Amino acid sequence: MIEKEKGIVYIRAAAQISIQEPLSDEWFGNPLRYDRVYVRAQEPDYKLFLAPGKLRRMGKVLRRAVVSAQAALRQAGIAMPGAIVSATGLGCIENTEIFLKALLSDGREFLHPACFMQSTHNTIGSLIAIELNCHGYNTTYAHKGASFESALLDAYLQCRSGSIPSALVGGYDEMTPDYHLMLSRIGYWRADGEGVLLRRGEEAFAGETSVSFVLTSEKNDRALCRLAAVEMLYRPSMDGLQDALERMLQQNGYTLDDVDAVLTGVSGNRENDGVYREIIRSLFPGKPTAIYKHVFGESYTASGLGIYAAAVCLHRGSIPQHLLLHPSGGAKNVRRILCYHQYENKNHSFVLLTSC
Repeated sequence: MIEKEKGIVYIRAAAQISIQEPLSDEWFGNPLRYDRVYVRAQEPDYKLFLAPGKLRRMGKVLRRAVVSAQAALRQAGIAMPGAIVSATGLGCIENTEIFLKALLSDGREFLHPACFMQSTHNTIGSLIAIELNCHGYNTTYAHKGASFESALLDAYLQCRSGSIPSALVGGYDEMTPDYHLMLSRIGYWRADGEGVLLRRGEEAFAGETSVSFVLTSEKNDRALCRLAAVEMLYRPSMDGLQDALERMLQQNGYTLDDVDAVLTGVSGNRENDGVYREIIRSLFPGKPTAIYKHVFGESYTASGLGIYAAAVCLHRGSIPQHLLLHPSGGAKNVRRILCYHQYENKNHSFVLLTSC
């Protein structure tokens, strides 16, 4: 039975390709652990989704984006989304590198046009639309660490207003060896010992993101959770953050006491985590706090994997111990999770998810 409620948005389905087992929620009970300096995403069997001829013409991030999108749509039981809204920080950087290397080695005489054509950020959303034969609203947000929340907010507002019946929302980023090496040379990453990757002197590691969500105003038994609210702020004060949080919760009929857990982007980086510690101490004292970057890694659109993890937790009704910042706190019978993210203490966001 399908139930449609005006102004209410649901996450009908979600699929990920990351450093965990792809297109699977196996990480929930048995996450893969890594002790190497550099780890790329686990690749699924693409032949189950794409013809070999198409695969040869796609870079890694394009393959992952198209396949995770198709997997999410299959899971949702929706053949054609009303909109495609994509987010990426680096875009198709692998294709960009291939084109630039050819330009350096061969000059302008023997350049292959495919890599150039598939090097822009909006290639990802465009290719998904071509594969689906979707002619609806299609846009890409490339705002570094605020990219995914920008895309999610766009799709959420359109679904909530009734402008579109559904939306395919995704976050897609890759970390190539050359880009990783470049960041290492400027001191952004630093290797210590046999496999601990450090960012600016603190424990963290690079990840790759390909996560797709299907948002819809129609509720059925397949829905993972309800997307209750999305709020973004730029350079807010602590009082401004608190006011925005209280207003968002009040508009949905909740108070902070009704929130069962808070999910944050704590990564092990001192500069990053210092902001989170202050916010947690000031706004969420005593609340169970969940983290995810030690499982999925860091990227510009890693927050999409965090929201995916929170949605799966709500669907299952609990948060596994390995996602809790303080495992002794426990988090069972979870019905509401508040996702809080910040990027360089400039872009802040709240995403409220509730069980259906």
